[in-house]
Order: sequence, then structure tokens, then C-alpha cells
Amino acid sequence: MNLRRLLMPLTTADVTTVAFLLFLSLLSLLFCTRVAEWFILVPVNILFIGAVYYTAHRCANTPAAPPWINGVHTWYPIALILYVYKQTSFLVRPIRQVDYDQTLISIDRWIFHLNPTQWVHQFAHPVLTEILQLAYASYYVLFIVLFIELYRRGDTAVMNTAIFLVIYGFFLSYIGYLLVPAVGPRFTLHDFRMNDLELPGLWLTPYLRAFINTGGGIPPGATDPLLFVQRDAFPSGHTELTLVAIWIAFNTKVKSRWYLLGIGSLLIAATIYMRYHYVVDDIGGMCVFVFAIWSGLRIDAWWRKKSIA
Repeated sequence: MNLRRLLMPLTTADVTTVAFLLFLSLLSLLFCTRVAEWFILVPVNILFIGAVYYTAHRCANTPAAPPWINGVHTWYPIALILYVYKQTSFLVRPIRQVDYDQTLISIDRWIFHLNPTQWVHQFAHPVLTEILQLAYASYYVLFIVLFIELYRRGDTAVMNTAIFLVIYGFFLSYIGYLLVPAVGPRFTLHDFRMNDLELPGLWLTPYLRAFINTGGGIPPGATDPLLFVQRDAFPSGHTELTLVAIWIAFNTKVKSRWYLLGIGSLLIAATIYMRYHYVVDDIGGMCVFVFAIWSGLRIDAWWRKKSIA
């Protein structure tokens, strides 16, 4: 069968997902002596690729595909983001074996002549900490709110483009983690074990902080969290993808756009205040955001043209 005919049922998000899973599988195979989980990751990736093609083919070529097939094909990229994020974390340390925090700290000091996360501590207050920790923890909620509203509109083309731009942005940030591994200022410029004492909130902060730590690879009660934490500081995916979500919201004029702008602005501020990122991480995230939108729209338009030609 013609390769072009095989690929045509795939949306831009499908193609991007398949390409990135193949990329991660290739890295696992190339560094199999270092990546202990390669024999699990590669087969699972192949299964995911098969599932992506199967659902895309059914939706494109079956006049009345079961609703669950359409639902899976629409929403799977969002769920897959977490799987790919965890897989990337398995690869970063074995492949790179170096952290670039001191370089990032030096850049911040060169720009500001101080360490921004230490300077901003003078404004710390439990109420502000609670608000910003809540905003930071709402990261994935932004995308749920955005995509539910777009889905209810029933405009499949707009929905597909929005999902593609988001997963494309995520994958670009994961490449950044592979290129510039870093743990962030809460481990280098501050004592990680003192965060709860130095940045106390009101009610939810310690629980949200513990949840985020666990999601970042740190098991509860770890005596040396640096052995476990994921190297995902540069670029700031929180900054990049929050900007992507805000851009999509205003470009599509969803009703929730002002909510997303408000929460998103607090979230970006929280990356520094809560000591998760250096300022240069946020600058990097902004640059990747611009590239993701600029290149992503062109890639999406090109693939759509190819798929209907």
C-alpha cells in the first residue's frame, strides 16, 4: 500500500505524537546500556503508535465509527502528555549525566546582578504563597477548561489545531530538558527541606507542594531528593504552555479567555516566587512559545494541505 495513503488518516497531532514516540524509542535503543527501562519503554511506545494509527484510521475511513473511538482519538494526546513527560524523565539523567544549573544561575546573575528567587523572598506572605501555589497547581486545569469549551463548539478543525499546538509545545519543552538538564533554584539556591518553613501558605499549600514534588519524581520522605527529581527546569514548560493556552484562548475567542489570562499570569509569577524556575527558564519558555506558535501553525497548515490533496 502507498505510504502516503497510510499516513493521510493521521491528524497533525497524530503525526507529531508518532514522530516523538519514535524519537524517544530511538534514544532508548541508542542508550540501552544506560536506560534501564528501555525494554519496557520501546514496546509500550510501539503499542501507543499502533493505537494512534488504529483510532485515526477508524475515524477517517468508517462512516459511523463508534463514539468511543472518536472520543479516544480526540482526547488521547492530552492523556499521553503525562506518559511522554515521565518517559523523558527516565532518559534525561542516564543520557546527559550533567546538570546545567550553575550556568542558568550565572545567566540570571549577569542579567539582574542578583538571584531573583532570593530577592523576591522579601515579598513573601502566607496569603500570596497560597494564591500562587494554587495558581501553579492549576497548570493542567487550564488545558481542560480550554479544550472542553472548544469541544463544545463542535469545530473539529479548530479543536485539532489547538490540541496539536499544545502537544507540540510540550514536546519542544521535553527536548529542552534533554538538551539542558536542570533541577531549579529550590535545590540550588535554597534549602529544599526548608521550603515549607520559608514559604508557608494557609491551608492547601503544603498538600499541593507535596503533590507537585511527587509528580516531579520525588518520593515522600526522600532523604536526598536530588537523586529522584526530574531535570525539567529549562525551558519553563509552565511558562511556555501557559502562554500557548492563553494565545489559543484569545485567538479562538473562548469565553474563558480572561480567566485563563488571569490564572495564567499568576502561574507564571509563581514559577519564580515558588522557586521552581530561574528567570532565564521563563525567558527560554517565552522563546519556545513564540517558536511553537510560529512553526506549529505552518506545520499544521502544511499537513492539512497534504492530507486533502
